[in-house]
Amino acid sequence: YDVKEKRVAKALKICRKYLTWVQNSVFEGELSPAILVKLKVEMKKKLLDEEDSVIIYTWRSERYTDREVIGLEKGSSNQFI
Repeated sequence: YDVKEKRVAKALKICRKYLTWVQNSVFEGELSPAILVKLKVEMKKKLLDEEDSVIIYTWRSERYTDREVIGLEKGSSNQFI
């Protein structure tokens, strides 16, 4: 996400409810379709369309994804099942 400073704490709180923190304003995790809808609804209620931005990437399968970190890895991915 990229939100104005006064709404950063709200966005952070919402994301931490559903996802794992990776770095700064980047989160990742596996969500059911219903939980993804809940996350989107909560974000839309707290953020301003004309000032804030949230990008959600959805992968159809793990087969076509790869993740590589160069440098310091922030957060932890040990919560994934």
